Amino acid sequence: MSVQRKNALMPQVSQLFFKSATILFLLGIIMGLQMGISGDHSAFPAHAHLNLLGWVSSAIFGTYYALNPAKAAGRLPMLQFIVYTVGVVVMIPPLYFLSLGNAAMEPLVGIGSMIVFAGVLLFTAVVFSRQA
Repeated sequence: MSVQRKNALMPQVSQLFFKSATILFLLGIIMGLQMGISGDHSAFPAHAHLNLLGWVSSAIFGTYYALNPAKAAGRLPMLQFIVYTVGVVVMIPPLYFLSLGNAAMEPLVGIGSMIVFAGVLLFTAVVFSRQA
């Protein structure tokens, strides 16, 4: 079976979630290494959120869509990917700087958190939809 044929078996939204999860995981590892090398672990909340929201949750979403290709069809799953991923990207950098003591970042963390929440609501709608 060709690589192109194998990729065709996994829905596009699954592939996107796995690709973004991998990039976010790499960034989380880099952040962890930086904290370990510097001895300054004050940014651990951003590190934990990046790994849990970026790597773990995104990979779980990708797995769900891969196992339920009928649920991956249509516009809602792609909208969920976009909203959720934008939320993580908006939330994590300000959380990093907030953890380092920059209180001015708190509103941006809140905005990013609400976007992530909207992405989770969209995923919930997909899961509970009647679509096979």
